[in-house]
Amino acid sequence: MNNDGKGVAMHESSHTETPYTALGFYHKISQLRADTWNALKRDLGQLVRLNDESRARNLIKAIDVKLTRLEIIEDYHAFPSKEDFRHLWSLFDREEYVLLEKVVKRLVRALISESYRRRHVDLSETDADAEDLETLDALAQLRHGHPASNSSAQPYFELLIVDNLSAQEEEVVREAFHSLRRPEDRFVYDVVTVRSFEDALIAVLVNPNIQACLIRYEFPYKSKYNLSALRNYLEGLSEQELEHQSEAERSILLSSMIHELRPEIDQFLVTSGDVEATASRDIRHFNRIFYRETDYIEQHHTILRAIDSRYRTPFFDALREYSKKPTGVFHAMPISRGKSVTRSHWAGHMIDFYGINIFLAETSATSGGLDSLLQPYGPIKKAQEYAARAFGARQSFFVTNGTSTANKIVVQALVKPRDIVLIDRDCHKSHHYGMVLAGAHVSYLDSYPLNDYSMYGAVPLHEIKKTLLAYKRAGQLHRVKMLLLTNCTFDGVVYNVRRVMEECLAIKPDLVFLWDEAWFAFATFNPTYRPRTAMHAARTLRDRYRSEAYREEYAAWKAEFDTLDPDDDATWLDRRLMPDPEAVRIRAYATHSTHKTLTSLRQGSMIHVYDQEFRQRVEAPFHEAYMTHTSTSPNYQILASLDVGRMQAEMEGFELVHAQVEAALSLREQLYTHPLLQKYFRVLKNSDMVPAEYRESGVESYYDPVTGWNQMEEAWARDEFVVDPTRVTIAIGNTGVDGDAFKNEYLMNKYGIQINKTSRNTVLFMTNIGTTRGSIAYLLDVLIKLAKEFEYRWEESSRPERKIIERRVHSLTQELPPLPDFSRFHDAFRQCPETPEGDIRRAYFLSYDEENTEYLRFDNGELQAEMRAGRDVVSASFVIPYPPGFPVLVPGQVISEEILHFLQALDVKEIHGYRPELGLIVFTEEALAAPPET
Repeated sequence: MNNDGKGVAMHESSHTETPYTALGFYHKISQLRADTWNALKRDLGQLVRLNDESRARNLIKAIDVKLTRLEIIEDYHAFPSKEDFRHLWSLFDREEYVLLEKVVKRLVRALISESYRRRHVDLSETDADAEDLETLDALAQLRHGHPASNSSAQPYFELLIVDNLSAQEEEVVREAFHSLRRPEDRFVYDVVTVRSFEDALIAVLVNPNIQACLIRYEFPYKSKYNLSALRNYLEGLSEQELEHQSEAERSILLSSMIHELRPEIDQFLVTSGDVEATASRDIRHFNRIFYRETDYIEQHHTILRAIDSRYRTPFFDALREYSKKPTGVFHAMPISRGKSVTRSHWAGHMIDFYGINIFLAETSATSGGLDSLLQPYGPIKKAQEYAARAFGARQSFFVTNGTSTANKIVVQALVKPRDIVLIDRDCHKSHHYGMVLAGAHVSYLDSYPLNDYSMYGAVPLHEIKKTLLAYKRAGQLHRVKMLLLTNCTFDGVVYNVRRVMEECLAIKPDLVFLWDEAWFAFATFNPTYRPRTAMHAARTLRDRYRSEAYREEYAAWKAEFDTLDPDDDATWLDRRLMPDPEAVRIRAYATHSTHKTLTSLRQGSMIHVYDQEFRQRVEAPFHEAYMTHTSTSPNYQILASLDVGRMQAEMEGFELVHAQVEAALSLREQLYTHPLLQKYFRVLKNSDMVPAEYRESGVESYYDPVTGWNQMEEAWARDEFVVDPTRVTIAIGNTGVDGDAFKNEYLMNKYGIQINKTSRNTVLFMTNIGTTRGSIAYLLDVLIKLAKEFEYRWEESSRPERKIIERRVHSLTQELPPLPDFSRFHDAFRQCPETPEGDIRRAYFLSYDEENTEYLRFDNGELQAEMRAGRDVVSASFVIPYPPGFPVLVPGQVISEEILHFLQALDVKEIHGYRPELGLIVFTEEALAAPPET
């Protein structure tokens, strides 16, 4: 049997093996790939040094299994090629194990160092010079912590060709494209060929190097492999129907599905049919159509041009060019061109630290090839257009002073004084202050509480709909302008954005949505995460409501709905609502802290817009709001980093986010299964952070000890709320150490591990696109050391000391104060008695006059005595304890017994708006009796 036949037969025989099922979950493919190559290298090393015949037979079987597994995975990668694998199998069949070990070592070094991206790696070569090149590359990676690279080297990508080709035809096509490569090309690429519809989809899922796709001629639907990872993506598709589709129909469907999985991939169609008729179809995801006789050189240059359009960084390039120009500076900024530091006898070490380029690019000029952020017309304008393309927005805007400012810009642009805004009460403080600045009347929504961990989840859709219906029945729905929610929350709770928008629009079809996605910018670049982003949901709903199929579905739903009692809450709350396609307008905004989850300098943020009313009604006020909050001297380095961060996200975001998810899953798996870690550190699962009534799928954990990570997609497709697994919340109550002490005294001071958020008994570890497997290993090592330390502490403690530890553990696990709901605004700050909104701006500024306020202490019972006497005690300021970091009180809010109980039970040191020696600042009764301003 030849190698081709053996390879296929082994693939088929391996369908029931456990290692093969690992291929079914694409999140782990890159890790599985790397680990299997390393294991193969280890097995071969043992085999060639072994004298025991029995053990040798077992090793040969293990090597056979690993080669089989790897050939399946490498079918979807350009390196090693199919020819390379035929060479490996040939050496294995001839039992040339010493040479096979040598070749595998070279291959592994090439994969680790990624030298295959910079030069052709010929595995048939066995000379020492070839090995030395791979070794030097691998050493460079170890030395610098990243693949050896040169900023001037040609970036590498892979071209996917979908065509039912024989092995010989595949090699001809690959060589044809190879022969077109020129040293002057800006990019270099290799070719991956697949033969079926299913194989094309699995290739774009498991191979992040694929940046372009050429769909050619006819191809079958079914793969020769059992690709279980595709079950979610192929749901509803019939193999029989697809097999009977025309070439054009199948190609267009494949293109649409590739775009849904990885919208950044440039796609091209090569058709053997009527190219003009094909071009008249819905081919929006294809960059271009080629007739089959079109020569390869035209395809080659078209592909390179498409890649170049994503690789460009208009503003960063302009800034680099500016930095090279000799200029005479006769305006502000002595540091411009670095003059004030290069001429200094004392400040030169600043250049030593930062380098000269950052100063050469420092300027306040908006001409000479640069641009104005406040009124862009050149490279900034182009960079923002590219950002809109990358994030699926209609318009995108750069912000250089953080998402706090981005939030205020959007609110000010859309909300007029006395407009009602529905907002989650535990949102970021910038939203609360934004309400003050805009003069909005605020209607706070309560998230479901997680009392055992002193944190909130998110606002249930039932709560949002109920509030909207209350305004509808009070005749005040016309005043409700915006729904403002945090997606995802700091702790990783993610909304079903599409469902929230759809059902709210059924009640108020012109409602504006502001989704604070400060911690979720990365989600656009992952096919599981993307559907729960604001921009994707907005675009999906707009397309849905324009379709004839939706109109028919809505007509049937409306006919049934009209038979029900509209005054019965159950009519609206107990069923899924559908908006009227004739009335609905999609108006969605998202704010991203690009610097938090993608590449950008600190304070680099973006505003993304998908608003059908933007051009007609919002553009002018948005510009004014942008001018209000944006500095006239924005930091050009931040702008350049946003431009580069967008480019990186389009070119390799899919790969980087997958690596981020894999790192988090690996961390979680160890924490779930390590006995000592489990004793002191409990990872919160989906069911811990999302109550059962919001988990339609019934999925309690994404991980199962037997089947592994196989339930995440199901939960993310169906549930009202899900948990982002890259945010790992660990309950530490069993250590007897509170979150703040654990963060500072143990993690930071002892081991230099930085984390951002704690609660009284939890700590939050967040992975990001910069997290490496080495970082995960270090964190696990630290946690094991700490667990041993707590173990030794208990073993060596005296009886009284153990009592103290037990009391601390009991306090952190059992004595947790219930999180208080929002009480109410005092009537002095309410306009309509039937609805709950309050004039937070009036309350905020009323406190500016000292005679309107007084201090009352609650630690000595003074405030409680006033409440018992019948007084409504009303907060005159924001009161924000850290943690949990949300306002327990806002200006104009009536203080309740529950809130006081919560404040008394807190043992945190930092409470903004509260001075222990004075107490809480509250309004005097005389101030509240004064008539409100009109």
